[in-house]
Amino acid sequence: MKILNKEPENRNDDILHWVTLAMILDYLIEEYGFEKLSELFNINCFKNNPSKDSSLKFLRKTQWARLQVQGLYVKSVLNKRKTKK
Repeated sequence: MKILNKEPENRNDDILHWVTLAMILDYLIEEYGFEKLSELFNINCFKNNPSKDSSLKFLRKTQWARLQVQGLYVKSVLNKRKTKK
C-alpha cells in the first residue's frame, strides 16, 4: 500500500516544491546580482553578457550547474528562515 501524504524525506525537497527554476533565478539575481553569482560560480552565463533568459537556457540543459544554483537557493532560504525566528 502506497502512502500518499508522506512527509518529505529530505527537507530540501520541501523548499523546492512548486518552485520553478525561473523563480529561483529571480530570487538569486535580486539577492546577489549577476556579479556576485559570477564570483560564486564559474559559469559563463553569469559572467559574459548575463541575462535571465541565457541563464535559464543554460541551467535547464546543464544539471551540475542547476544543482549548484538550487543549492545556493536552498541555503539562502534556510538562512533567512533562521534569522527570522
